[in-house]
Amino acid sequence: MGRQVTPADIAAALGRRVHQEASDFANAFAPYRALALGGRAPQALAVTPRALARGDKAHGAAMLAGRFVLAGETLQVEAGDSPWDLPAPSRRFAEALHGFAWLPDLLAVDDQEARAAARTLTDDWIARFGAWNFVSWAPGVLAARVRAWTLAGAALLTGEEAPGRLKSLARQCRRLARVLPVTPADRTRLDAALSLSLAAMCLGLPGRLQTRAGAALEAALKAQILPDGGHASRNPEAAADILIALCELDAAAAAGAAPLPGEVRRSIDRLSGFVRFSRLPGGALAGFHGGGEGDGRAMDAALAHAGGGKAPAGKVFNVAPHAGYHRAEAAGSVVIMDAAGPPPGLHGADTHASALAFEFAASGARIVVSCGWSPDHGVRWREAVRATAAHSALTLEETSSARLLGPGWRRDLTGPRIAHGPDPVKVRRNEEELGVWLEASHDGYRKAFGMSLRRRIFLAMDGADMRGEDGLFRPVEDGPPDNPEARLRFAIRFHLHPDVRASLSRDSMSALLVLPSGDGWRFRTDGGPVRLDRSVYLAAGAPPRRSTQLVVSGEAEPFGGGERPPNRVRWAFQRLGRVGAA
Repeated sequence: MGRQVTPADIAAALGRRVHQEASDFANAFAPYRALALGGRAPQALAVTPRALARGDKAHGAAMLAGRFVLAGETLQVEAGDSPWDLPAPSRRFAEALHGFAWLPDLLAVDDQEARAAARTLTDDWIARFGAWNFVSWAPGVLAARVRAWTLAGAALLTGEEAPGRLKSLARQCRRLARVLPVTPADRTRLDAALSLSLAAMCLGLPGRLQTRAGAALEAALKAQILPDGGHASRNPEAAADILIALCELDAAAAAGAAPLPGEVRRSIDRLSGFVRFSRLPGGALAGFHGGGEGDGRAMDAALAHAGGGKAPAGKVFNVAPHAGYHRAEAAGSVVIMDAAGPPPGLHGADTHASALAFEFAASGARIVVSCGWSPDHGVRWREAVRATAAHSALTLEETSSARLLGPGWRRDLTGPRIAHGPDPVKVRRNEEELGVWLEASHDGYRKAFGMSLRRRIFLAMDGADMRGEDGLFRPVEDGPPDNPEARLRFAIRFHLHPDVRASLSRDSMSALLVLPSGDGWRFRTDGGPVRLDRSVYLAAGAPPRRSTQLVVSGEAEPFGGGERPPNRVRWAFQRLGRVGAA
């Protein structure tokens, strides 16, 4: 069990907090802001960027009717009122509102009324908060707003009233450049550097500011993009979002004949490979470590940009050793396994207790998933879906294999990181004529219960047979257990995608799974009765979707090698062919 929060982490978090609050305190005074954020205001866009992601037209239409749905909360704005004058339902809602996360959805309506509403809401924000506000000028919120305004392009930053918005955006860029050094060195800093680089280029801000932005972006990319293209947080959707943002920046640089750091192209190449690795049949991403399905259309556009006009073709690599994933693929069937522990430091604030969990897709559809996550959901879901039980994995005594920091000053200071996690996770891979074998183990339950977990997965070369085995064993070096008569309850969960229909056999030892296409799969186990429990799927965004999970339960002996029952459970997913109508 690796300790994830060290005294050095606490000291670093305290230093960041002091620097951030000092910076905020200084910016609360108008004379300081006039000196620090003043400068020449651009009169027009130097480059008009092209956003790869599109907003949701239905959400935009709801906003025109006064219904703002952000971060799992709803704010109803009556005619004649402004959302800026109403109390926000939650802090996360306020951050999304002030970060203009809703702007792409509103502009997706693509009519004069929507564009007029976007301009009015922007001007109202400038009138109320354009000078300073502790929430709306926080680094993460500021970076999101700078990006949203810049990508709105002609819809927001042209016309008779555009100079005021351009002036405000330039001030926000100067603030973002000043606050970058005290921004946490995680995804927040990378997003801030990306937003600043894009805005500074599109506004034609002074060369020294663009140079600072480029240097910050290059440093953040080197620190956070792993050699295999994953992001340091191990979140596949984070990698996809960064790829999309880099491609937007690269396209804007090409349009404006502006130079970019060499690390941008290197990162695009790495990220595009990892994004392809992380996608399942149908185009959705595997939903690990705080990620969801991702924006398939935007990913396609980014991959096409990275490939020089068309999405790269060819074989996807099968191991991401730095990000910690293994992929097995055969005849259209794909398994992706989480084969590493939680990421260290700041990048662990959103990680999940999902070691040895897997997702499985076949017949063009996702079958086994995790609950996943999307920032569109309310905070009440957040910690629940980080637990091992929210993943397709084994849980022992209803305990997660990694534990979050409990409430208290450490969590308040460093964020909701993992306090202890399985480290290291060991994995072996064997590819042969019959198929691919993955074998992995972790010690996440060793300290508390004296047991280690081993999972084996086999995917046959015809893609029609995916088998697995979970075994609980006591390491020999730990000696005999204190109470050999004790029994440890375990549950192996297989969360099914909401589109999969499941029904149990009469003896409850197997289940029939029917995909949307009508293709059937049989789940079988030798581990005792299978039961169907309710689950929830969050990876596709709000609202949550009801789903089903297959659960195999048992009681393990506190000793043995995990090679025989009751400590060993075998299971399998096998294709049956077409069994019903789509």
